[in-house]
Amino acid sequence: MNMSFFDQFSSPSFLGIPLILISMTFPALLLPSLDNRWITNRLSTLQLWFINLITKQLMTPLDKKGHKWALILTSLMVFLLLINLLGLLPYTFTPTTQLSMNLALAFPLWLATLLTGLRNQPSASLAHLLPEGTPTLLIPALILIETTSLLIRPLALGVRLTANLTAGHLLIQLISTATTAL
Repeated sequence: MNMSFFDQFSSPSFLGIPLILISMTFPALLLPSLDNRWITNRLSTLQLWFINLITKQLMTPLDKKGHKWALILTSLMVFLLLINLLGLLPYTFTPTTQLSMNLALAFPLWLATLLTGLRNQPSASLAHLLPEGTPTLLIPALILIETTSLLIRPLALGVRLTANLTAGHLLIQLISTATTAL
């Protein structure tokens, strides 16, 4: 079988069914199930401690108004951690190496923060489009450049994240192939 180094990043499938669906739902099995008791066993205690630790680390720098984001940010952190830990298992696929998943996570969160900023502090949000002390002739061009920069930001960050993850996995693949060949 002749494979290229980049075949490791293609989504595997079994009988035509993409295995990404299974790999993305598998971490949900590790989360605690609903029960009539708060803490049922040591695993639930450990999971609760871990989720509280992540929430505390995420919410410490934010003021009280930012704490309403606690559920989505903690869920996102736990999801990303479990998905990336899946990539440590041999012969498994890491979904975060795909640009589609990174953009699917980046775009809604970027849009939510942008719209929240425009709703709560419209003048401060729009002030970022024009630096203070700009000459009058440059104002229209600078507003267009800053707006374009703002709109391209989630795409650029998603591509950078995907490239960094892909480069790391590709480097590991190259080193392991060279080691096996030697």
